[in-house]
Amino acid sequence: MPQDDWSLQLKKIEREFQGLPPEPSPAFKKLQSEEQKRAQDRAKQRTAMIGGGARLILVGALGVALAFWPYENQCGSGLFGYLAVELVIIVGGLWVAISTWRARLPKMHILSLLIALTGLVLFAIEILPRVGYAAVDAKHPPQFSCPETQNAPPRTSAVEQRVESARSSLQTRWKTGTEELSRQFQPQRDALARLERPELLSQRARGLPRE
Repeated sequence: MPQDDWSLQLKKIEREFQGLPPEPSPAFKKLQSEEQKRAQDRAKQRTAMIGGGARLILVGALGVALAFWPYENQCGSGLFGYLAVELVIIVGGLWVAISTWRARLPKMHILSLLIALTGLVLFAIEILPRVGYAAVDAKHPPQFSCPETQNAPPRTSAVEQRVESARSSLQTRWKTGTEELSRQFQPQRDALARLERPELLSQRARGLPRE
């Protein structure tokens, strides 16, 4: 009997003497390692799916938020902010596309490419007419800046309007109250004036007109 067989038999006897189960065969070990590897791959796939889905939802929500843009986006700072958000959507869509491609998530990869393409189309719609690569109204071409608002009065926010309205109301009430007090104290003021100028009393007593 070869020496290897003797060593294997001794190991089996030792395991049986120690109350341990028989040593698994090489085929069983290979099957067990393959099963562990598949479990690790499934865990990685699940983690990548959760991360890709979260990124995809975040970028998609940002794209939906463009439909509810609360500022003017025809020119000026509102336009530049709108373009910045569109750039974020494009970059975010490409970022999700790269991560889903590496994680082998085909559905999420296609959705991320569609989001990036949508952001690129929206960006081109705003840029091309302003650089002369699209048909525009010759009388009112779209521009990046807002020159027509240079001489216009500055716009006030809702808070500033409320403050101005409250200030005007307080001024009106103060003026009305001051006039009312002035009318109420007019007899006392006349009496004080007569006391300070006694000649007014003597003229009134003689029936002479006042100075």
